[in-house]
Amino acid sequence: MNASNTTPLIHVESLHRHFRMGEEIVRALDGVTFSVYPGEFFGIMGASGSGKSTLLYLIGGLDRPTSGRVIVEGRDLTALEENDLAAYRRHTVGFVYQMFHLIPTMTALQNVELPMMIARVPPKQRRARAEDLLRQMGLGDRLHHKPIELSGGQRQRVAIARALSNDPTIILADEPTGNLDSHAGAEVVRLLKSLAHEQGRTVLIVSHDPQVIAQTDRYIRLRDGRIVEEGTP
Repeated sequence: MNASNTTPLIHVESLHRHFRMGEEIVRALDGVTFSVYPGEFFGIMGASGSGKSTLLYLIGGLDRPTSGRVIVEGRDLTALEENDLAAYRRHTVGFVYQMFHLIPTMTALQNVELPMMIARVPPKQRRARAEDLLRQMGLGDRLHHKPIELSGGQRQRVAIARALSNDPTIILADEPTGNLDSHAGAEVVRLLKSLAHEQGRTVLIVSHDPQVIAQTDRYIRLRDGRIVEEGTP
């Protein structure tokens, strides 16, 4: 992927997100500008409180900025109505979280099916796709296990399969290795990287771990809501 010859898939422009805490204004993001290109495995690095998760939520359409723009596939997310923003979250982006956020009463298969149920995919089609995705994650023998019966690494692979269920263009992973041991974490990073390099999806991974960021194609580092470093590992 030669970024110089490619139109950005994601362009973040002069992004600000401020929160009021009592009489104090917290500048979670304070004028962030950068681009991400199709098929990149892109890192967002920073210490706790640097603004990296806030940035990911804005790109994911889970929050709206105080000012600035988030442009994805030529669409300005800040100008979208709520229904259009919900459709964007449902079809364009898939989310992977540090805490997995699997529904404990559902099996792995049912957890992966859930976004497709919301998107009204027919039962037979969604079941077949969920099974295929879990097998791709090496979980063909865990289809009917509930989260409590799975290891941390297996839970995160279920979460990745769920993120892929509606065939999104973009995967947003917020500290996906934060609750995993080093072996399981390395496997999750390998899977996410393969989604970009082998499937052509655009993957943004938030992490405070330099070893994770070292696996990315490009990265930015945030401090106090501003980009203080960007480059190629």
